[in-house]
Amino acid sequence: MMGKSRKTVQVVILFAVLIIGGYAIGTTLFAGQDRGPLSAGSVPPAFELIDLEGNVQQLADYKGKSVVVNFWGTFCPPCVKEMPEFERQFQKWKDEGLVILAINLSEDTLTVNNFVRRFELNYPILRDVGRKTERSYGLKSYPTTFFIKPDGTISEIMVGGMTEKDIDERIERLLQT
Repeated sequence: MMGKSRKTVQVVILFAVLIIGGYAIGTTLFAGQDRGPLSAGSVPPAFELIDLEGNVQQLADYKGKSVVVNFWGTFCPPCVKEMPEFERQFQKWKDEGLVILAINLSEDTLTVNNFVRRFELNYPILRDVGRKTERSYGLKSYPTTFFIKPDGTISEIMVGGMTEKDIDERIERLLQT
């Protein structure tokens, strides 16, 4: 009889540990995502980040413009491939009012500055120190790019690397909205 009640207690304890552990893991993974996942038509979270020159840049500063927000890192091969492609697209479309904001994923200043100089990037590179903005956007992988219409809503979200043709087609569609 003693063995049976001991087993029952062990099962109850195991069950309680699984439930509490699952809750703890779930709240950690999904903290800050109570807005629900971002999708086409939704409004992206506001942010205020510092660029490489020390200036504050806010998404709200670009209301009324077509904006591409790209989350990237030098450690990410598809990101490295895309950055010069975004530069060519920026040069092609900037006179049409295109804004590209590249948000670096919390790398050190020297690494980011060397990368920007190496690829001669001229669009704003923002620093997400602490990755607060990354979390608010619910990023799961890199690169992730948000195409934001002049009305401030998301037109498209692209997770993963794109070819220059992919970027160009999306920007062209974005500028037509």
